[in-house]
Amino acid sequence: MQGKFKKFGLIAFGAVIGIMLSLNYSAVAEKEATKTMLSSLPVDDLRAFTEVFGKIKSDYVEPVEDKKLINEAINGMLFGLDPHSAYLDADAFKDLQVSTQGEFGGLGIEVGMEDGFVKVVSPIEDTPAFNAGIKAGDLIIKLDDAPVKGLTLNDAVKRMRGKPNTPITLTIMRKGENKPLVFTLTRAVVKIQSVKSKLVEPDYGYVRVTQFQEHTGENLAKALDNLYKQNKNPLKGMVLDLRNDPGGLLNGAIGVSAAFLPPNALIVYTEGRTEEAKMRLFGTRENYLRGPSQDDYLKGLPAGVKTVPMVVLVNGGSASASEIVAGALQDHKRAIVMGTQSFGKGSVQTILPLGNGTALKLTTARYYTPNGNSIQAKGITPDIVVEEATVNGVEAGMSLREADLERHLSNDKDTQINIRDKDKQIKIEVNPTNKNGAKDPKKGDTKSDAKNMPPELASKDDYQLTQALTLLKGLNIIAKR
Repeated sequence: MQGKFKKFGLIAFGAVIGIMLSLNYSAVAEKEATKTMLSSLPVDDLRAFTEVFGKIKSDYVEPVEDKKLINEAINGMLFGLDPHSAYLDADAFKDLQVSTQGEFGGLGIEVGMEDGFVKVVSPIEDTPAFNAGIKAGDLIIKLDDAPVKGLTLNDAVKRMRGKPNTPITLTIMRKGENKPLVFTLTRAVVKIQSVKSKLVEPDYGYVRVTQFQEHTGENLAKALDNLYKQNKNPLKGMVLDLRNDPGGLLNGAIGVSAAFLPPNALIVYTEGRTEEAKMRLFGTRENYLRGPSQDDYLKGLPAGVKTVPMVVLVNGGSASASEIVAGALQDHKRAIVMGTQSFGKGSVQTILPLGNGTALKLTTARYYTPNGNSIQAKGITPDIVVEEATVNGVEAGMSLREADLERHLSNDKDTQINIRDKDKQIKIEVNPTNKNGAKDPKKGDTKSDAKNMPPELASKDDYQLTQALTLLKGLNIIAKR
């Protein structure tokens, strides 16, 4: 008997040594980490977990695989934290990597979870969902014939994705509608043009960023260069449109901000529990380029880009990376922010790959603007509030915001005084009657809505854009005087 125990002990000891070596920790560090981990483990709770696991395995009406139970347990752990932390299985992890390249299969909507249903945060421009008329704030209650209630967000996203050219029917509840709306969409390989530009008038440029992707910064640089070449003279004003931009890659946000700010300006900083989560990100090439060998796409920008008067347009669909850009330009007094309160997605999600091809998307920090304002659950407050009934197909006041999501991470600076008090804001109301015969912005363009056509880029009917151009022209008149 003693020999058996000795043999068992040697095997266990060998297993522990093997685990230590596979994790690449030094013996001393592993010993200390193991002591800390063991002392902090909630033994009673883990015992309850194993009892539940055992009961399901022995008594559930049908046999359940161990892998499914463990995956669901992991999903439940992350689901209970906040709306953005998630467990990514191998397929979801691969899809995430592909989507940042600007081309992926699906419908083209940024979604979140609310009351067990999928809510649309923002439709992405030039995608099947956007062109079909899906709007921010829509509540998806059925996918084909399957109810959404009870599905995890990952499960719902999987059902919405599929082979290109295959149909899917979305049943949607929309505020203001008496009955559900049914949309039949065709999945497509979504190719997102993240930067669009136009010379809206002589001397006035317009740049729209639809999403922050791997090449957004260099695409912006090309767009700005083209605008200055088209106009021949230095521009007198620039509108940066971030409305309904759901965010994306952080280095893209750094690159876009750095294009307009002085060299090495602080753009955003983060605070979290680990040292890796505490960052101060400046507009330096190492923070916006994908690698040291990549050419600096901001190096040859026209000199006027740094000083041209600017207005940044935001709304309730502006989230995450777009809020970082708006906050940086606002705090450095480089641009006037106009529109409505942004989404308020001010948390950092870190992708932590696991050894089996899966990954964790874990909230590890909060974002702060250069002046120390937390974006989380609050968003960017415009300097000039301009309401509009329809902005790129999204009705004003209908947008879902971070603070509306269940389990949203709180704003840790709620008790502090906001340096941009509401009583210091300028508010421009939409005139419900238009004597010039143009469409009533509160009613929208019913003809266009009926055809579900995407709006014209920098349309003359875009009330917020019109107000931005009016402001820029006024600033030029004041500067001359």
